[in-house]
Amino acid sequence: MGDYFERKLDDKRRLTIPAELRSEFASGAVLTRGFKNYLHLYPKSVWDEDVEPALRGNILDEATADKNVQLRMGKIECTIDAKQGRITLEQQLLDYAGIGREVKAVRAGRYWRLMAK
Repeated sequence: MGDYFERKLDDKRRLTIPAELRSEFASGAVLTRGFKNYLHLYPKSVWDEDVEPALRGNILDEATADKNVQLRMGKIECTIDAKQGRITLEQQLLDYAGIGREVKAVRAGRYWRLMAK
């Protein structure tokens, strides 16, 4: 199960992270738009160590600016609730990715891609 899971969101748009993966998100989670119609779910430590430095780039470089807009528009940072291991997904991000109640998540290196099932 380590690289893929499926879940149904509850009525409050909360996604339950499998118990064996929760330690990845001990520092928190960052949820952003993906490059297409899916979302990226990063452990906060990965966002801080890998993504933020990559987004700094040349301030006048259009490709860097486009990546910043893509990943920062609608970006949310959250903590996983300790009791149930859930994070709340914002409706505007769900709409962007075309996600209803069912979500599939696939590991993409050090982050997760969330898609409609």
